[in-house]
Amino acid sequence: MIPRQDIFDLIPHQHAMCLWDEVVEWDASRIRLRAHNHRDPTHPLRSNGRLRAVHLCEYGAQAMAVHGGLRGRDSGEAVRPGMLVALRGVDLRVARIDDLPGVLEGEAEVLMEGGSSQQYAFRIHHAGVLLAEGRAAVVLADAPPMPR
Repeated sequence: MIPRQDIFDLIPHQHAMCLWDEVVEWDASRIRLRAHNHRDPTHPLRSNGRLRAVHLCEYGAQAMAVHGGLRGRDSGEAVRPGMLVALRGVDLRVARIDDLPGVLEGEAEVLMEGGSSQQYAFRIHHAGVLLAEGRAAVVLADAPPMPR
């Protein structure tokens, strides 16, 4: 298991904007994570006291980013920052998530990748029930220079 503090080292999202609390398991093609923050009244994506299901797309995108960071760290190569450019086939099965007890569980899986882009599928569950799923495309920037 990889704790939240280690996730901070993998993605640009910090503090409350880092949505995942732990990585449960991962390999070269997929990742599973958990989050407990969806009920937090100070959640940065809340509006009018609610955290809407559309924000599960951000949970999915951050799952992809954590996976990319782990893959980069594992290979010893610099992680290439990515920019989310498209969401496809998104299916939201609830209207809001701030009223759900317990943890959110997410997974992301690489579907395709090329030299400068990746496509992932993501799924977010709560208590074994699918809340959201979709596909996301990311364009990768040049890798930052490796420290000397």
